Amino acid sequence: MALAIAVVIVLALVVIVLLARRSGTPAAPPAPRDPFAPGGYTAGDPRYLKAGDMVDYLGERLFVRGSLRLAEGDYRWSEHFVDAMNGTSAGRRWISVEAEVDLEVVMWHEYRGAIPLLPGQPTITVDGVTYHHKEHGTAGYLSEGTTGLPPTGRVEYVDYEGPDGRGLAFEHFLNEPGLDARGQGRWEASLGERVPPGTLTIYPGGGA
Repeated sequence: MALAIAVVIVLALVVIVLLARRSGTPAAPPAPRDPFAPGGYTAGDPRYLKAGDMVDYLGERLFVRGSLRLAEGDYRWSEHFVDAMNGTSAGRRWISVEAEVDLEVVMWHEYRGAIPLLPGQPTITVDGVTYHHKEHGTAGYLSEGTTGLPPTGRVEYVDYEGPDGRGLAFEHFLNEPGLDARGQGRWEASLGERVPPGTLTIYPGGGA
């Protein structure tokens, strides 16, 4: 008799739980999400790149050896020295990360053309691609890890914008070794291409 009563009680509890589940509030649908938000742009957030991290870009592994944290007024951005560690200068590049409105990540390599490039013109054509002047300014920087620059300093830059996410950038550092008579370094020209969403994977290294 006691066993029969216990079975009835268990069955009653099961029915109550099932009815409660059916009458419960259905789960809310996931909130709308910006597909270009930093967290979904890549596997990892480029805004937090630092020396010691490794990135995989289109199947190529690059190691972050150092970073520049730049500021001009209230505007902040970063540039990261990455190296494929293959012993060639072609394996050394820079990744710039800006997040003023939308996250913008650009892979840069040094211009090595036979004709020297200098900023100043409204447009500059390189290898058949025409770049238009975008902005010009001077920023302060903090250097972390290996960058070839002092721990702090200032840099003048001139940026040009091309089609399909391409860019041409000029920089000269105002306190690097080998300054000219005006206390300025040589202009360094770089060509860049915007990193498409989903093509960069970040593997954090050690440290904070």
